[in-house]
Amino acid sequence: MVDQAAKLRQLVEGDAIKTKGAGLFGEDDKNTRIIAVTSGKGGVGKTNLTVNLAIALKEEGQRVLVIDADLGMANVDVVLGSLSRYHLLHLLDPDISLKDVLINGPYGINYISGGSGIEKAKDFTPDEREMLMGKLAGCSEIADIILIDTGAGLGQNVMSFILAADEVLLVTTPEPTALTDAYAVMKAYSLHASNKNLKVVVNRVYDESESEDVITKLDQTSKKFLKMPITSAGYIFEDRKVSGAVRKQKPFMATEPDSLASKCVKAMASSLLYGEQIRVKRGWRGFLNQIFNFSRK
Repeated sequence: MVDQAAKLRQLVEGDAIKTKGAGLFGEDDKNTRIIAVTSGKGGVGKTNLTVNLAIALKEEGQRVLVIDADLGMANVDVVLGSLSRYHLLHLLDPDISLKDVLINGPYGINYISGGSGIEKAKDFTPDEREMLMGKLAGCSEIADIILIDTGAGLGQNVMSFILAADEVLLVTTPEPTALTDAYAVMKAYSLHASNKNLKVVVNRVYDESESEDVITKLDQTSKKFLKMPITSAGYIFEDRKVSGAVRKQKPFMATEPDSLASKCVKAMASSLLYGEQIRVKRGWRGFLNQIFNFSRK
């Protein structure tokens, strides 16, 4: 929390300083980072954060791919003001390749629309599952970081994604209902995750202390009842420019790069890249294997 706050102050003052860190990415494509962005309830800014974080990471020189796994919602399309012709389910067509469903969206963001593809994974035949996984495996060759924008809540698909990912960013706001639902996600994650790596992002705060209070309360509760410490991935200030960008269907990192919200996201990206080294669990192919194993249940 302290490191992110320090970076934020430097950015607000117009003098961002990158900390030195060990290289996070090797030549092996298994080092692609898979980060699931999730929330306990809708309306807390999860998809907006995912898209804007992708832009911030790209500005840091990373190859970023966003996969919209908020099934049936196409929220990434909405935030980017873009339109997807194909989604994951189209990969079951032998004539459709990963390149066909990969959208080179605005602002240099590459993404794949989830559509209803993974939602129907439980109905796939072994041959269909093998085809889909084989085509998706190529994602690790085109991305250093894959951001998975999950749905909200505790549905099977959501849990599949967050349990298979290397890292989880849990987005909440200081509102009591949002915190209650965020804790429910933390509880489910603590019970089922084999390698726990969850951080909390507090959105729409009015000052740094408000975020610190939220993290402290969640951490104390989690340690007491779940035996799982909670750390902060950052916070985002309440900013009217964010709602203005949403109405325009444009990411605020693109339309308002000097806004407080943008500076918060830049600090978050810097923390993810130059903070403590992240140990990759399974790599992208391992992530796909776990997703489709979950889907068979």
